[in-house]
Amino acid sequence: MPAGLWVKCPRCANLVYRRELERNLRVCPRCSYHHRLSAPDRLALVLDRDSFEEADQGLVPEDPLGFVDEKPYPARVEEAQRRTGQPEAVITGTGTIEGARAVVGAMEFGFLGGSLGSVVGEKIARSAERAHARRWPLVLFVASGGARMQEGTLSLLQMAKTSVALGRLADAGVAFIPVLCDPTTGGVAASFAFQGDVILAEPGALIGFAGPRVIEQTIKQKLPEGFQTAEFLLEHGLVDAIVPRNDLRPALARLLRLVNAPHDPVFAGLPAQGWAAGEPADADEQPTA
Repeated sequence: MPAGLWVKCPRCANLVYRRELERNLRVCPRCSYHHRLSAPDRLALVLDRDSFEEADQGLVPEDPLGFVDEKPYPARVEEAQRRTGQPEAVITGTGTIEGARAVVGAMEFGFLGGSLGSVVGEKIARSAERAHARRWPLVLFVASGGARMQEGTLSLLQMAKTSVALGRLADAGVAFIPVLCDPTTGGVAASFAFQGDVILAEPGALIGFAGPRVIEQTIKQKLPEGFQTAEFLLEHGLVDAIVPRNDLRPALARLLRLVNAPHDPVFAGLPAQGWAAGEPADADEQPTA
């Protein structure tokens, strides 16, 4: 039997036929565990066909510190580029979701853990500036282990740069909708990941800053069951909704139509109602999660 035909689910330990898993958007049909997706697959999942226009493709990482651990930093970058087919750990551009225009981006965890390096920070900041200029909402799929330590302080500075860019976007009244995927941790969680107007998460995603063991050693207490899962954060008000993968495209499209309404010529001159006016919605008008 050829290798790779079956995938073992890390949650229920069942073997799943790979083609069946792919047909089900890499969601386990037995236990609904959401396997990780690549950045191109995440964009293809929600964007209208042939609507994506990539931006800033020419930005590639450099080695400002001449950093070497077990191997030189440039060698690690080249290996990640060869393995993922991507020049860096984020893809950005513009596109439409069910006809609604947006600036979009997706982080690639397979590229050095989706780490926040200088190029990743620059591309996210430029995306925020692009959204500001066009007054299009910014949708960003976040999946990262945190800052890229091979770039030292330059990596940490990206936390400030992205946060400032998104702060200007918020001041301009343009929406930012992050989708927190597995995992969203470290400096990314501590900066732009939680600056959204509506924060969505995938089921079961690991979301937090430091690891549970580090936290327990610091506070000398046992952490609650399920700590740092999307469900725990939803219960404690840190995310607004958990959206299963097969519901994500319509959920994002609906949010984009709502946040686009004040800038859409079709709605010009009409009084804001419901969510657009900040009023509580009826029960049957809540987005499904």
